[in-house]
Amino acid sequence: MDQPEATRSADRVYAQAKAMAVTFHFRPGERINEVELARRLGSSRTPLREALNRLASEGFLVAAPNRGFLARTLEARQVRSLYEYRGLVEAGAVRLACERASDAAIAELAAFAEQGVVSPGSDEHALRQLRFDEAFHERVAALADNDEILRSVTALNERIRFVRWIGLRKGSQTRLPAGHLAILNGLQRRDVRQAVALMQRHIAERLDHIVDLVRDSYAELYTDNRLAAHLVGAET
Repeated sequence: MDQPEATRSADRVYAQAKAMAVTFHFRPGERINEVELARRLGSSRTPLREALNRLASEGFLVAAPNRGFLARTLEARQVRSLYEYRGLVEAGAVRLACERASDAAIAELAAFAEQGVVSPGSDEHALRQLRFDEAFHERVAALADNDEILRSVTALNERIRFVRWIGLRKGSQTRLPAGHLAILNGLQRRDVRQAVALMQRHIAERLDHIVDLVRDSYAELYTDNRLAAHLVGAET
């Protein structure tokens, strides 16, 4: 059944505003100008306000009393917390995947993982690797057969997308395929201990570089923010 026009409009406004929030098109701490944003998105204030409230509930914006909505902050402590939480969630996901996934489903993941060939050096390659990495982790989570885990992994991917982008552009692309294939090997062997340890190691690689990633992220935000240029334009 087709969605009502009002629902499609609200979904469109939400998707566009979310793309801007995820990529820090709104700079950290910036107050959202709802009048200007509504004009840019071709929206009335009601669906826009609904979208902003939803984004605030998801952690992409901050609802400030008497100030409206503010862009989320970008701080090393916050990013570290997200990575630590991600490590716990994805360790649980891969453990359940070892126990529950069918051989056919793991074979499909293996076929997908083999596509992660790296050609570093350009924004396009970094963006491709970013999308590939997110998809790999979401596919592993899907093998756990737990909707809440998959929802959490997807949301975490979105919340750390910008710093992941910075890390990939700074040269960590070359480590992605090896890390994925090692995790996959543990899954194929149904070795829970190995798969969990490899997943935790894969995610923890970034923890030692959080301060540098945040510093480099700010440098990007206040120059040209190429992730927003690549992704926001696709939504708006």
